[in-house]
Amino acid sequence: MADAVRAEGLVKIYKSRSGEVRALHGLDLTVEEGTVVGLLGPNGAGKTTTIKVLTTLLTPDAGSATVMGADVLAAPKDVKRRIGVSGQYAAVDEYLTGFENLDMVGRLYHLGAERSRTRARDLLDQFGLTDAADRPVKGYSGGMRRRLDLAGALIAQPPMLFLDEPTTGLDPRSRLGMWEVITDLVGGGTTLLLTTQYLEEADQLADRIAVIDHGRVIAEGTSDTLKSQVGGERVEVVVAHDADVGRAREVLSGVGIGEAVVENRSRRVTVPVSGGASVLVEAVRRLDGAGVTVSDLSLRRPTLDDVFLSLTGRAAEESDDTGAAEREVTWVGKDVP
Repeated sequence: MADAVRAEGLVKIYKSRSGEVRALHGLDLTVEEGTVVGLLGPNGAGKTTTIKVLTTLLTPDAGSATVMGADVLAAPKDVKRRIGVSGQYAAVDEYLTGFENLDMVGRLYHLGAERSRTRARDLLDQFGLTDAADRPVKGYSGGMRRRLDLAGALIAQPPMLFLDEPTTGLDPRSRLGMWEVITDLVGGGTTLLLTTQYLEEADQLADRIAVIDHGRVIAEGTSDTLKSQVGGERVEVVVAHDADVGRAREVLSGVGIGEAVVENRSRRVTVPVSGGASVLVEAVRRLDGAGVTVSDLSLRRPTLDDVFLSLTGRAAEESDDTGAAEREVTWVGKDVP
């Protein structure tokens, strides 16, 4: 199977008042045609910068990359002809109607007047926007704007699609609908590279997952492969009072096979264990002996959250200084000759 995306040694450095921030640090990435690859990592890990480089929005300081056989540095216009892009924020004109937005994108792709109008109407129907098609976008809700932006990325039926957090701002029903759209696209041969904050989204959609931290891919494989690398089971405890979090962490570290971790901004403490239910009983006994009041307690298999914590030492939603340097830029169908 041919590679739709091949990136080798990508480096991107942002300059700021406080100095240089290295967003990409020799990143290597491969995406096979007809597959979905999920790009996951903490905020500021370099996910959005990677998307921007591969879609020609940013020029790397070192390294090389090809997309659908076109070099992002030597042939950026060829890359743009072959891709669709949806960034983190909806790139729509709020003074045009939904139909006019999609029709405009179709014409920028040189689809012609008739085909642009047809594709616009079809996508408005597919994304549940038919009733709002002829209303100015400034009256749309945030979720409606997001769906319209996603429709714009699909209007030219590109063989390669880049989605940067595609379901952010969508309600659960719309998110499930988007998953169905993405599954249908890939079933029809479209290749997809997506970033997401929803780990269950990667579990559901991605054939392979690449975990990025500090500008490098630090692990990759299927969801099951990554979970098996973490190994074991997890005892997860939610304590009733903030004051008990530290004590619960100390207790659980004593029954686990690794250090207990406190979930960011919560009273949830998790520790890897071996021994199954007997360890759960021991954890309950020790927590009770330490005077820790427990609201919830469970024994479960590893999740992608555990993969993040194991590989990066922090949760997916946590940020670092690189996030501030990743200035948001969106592009849909611009500069296509």
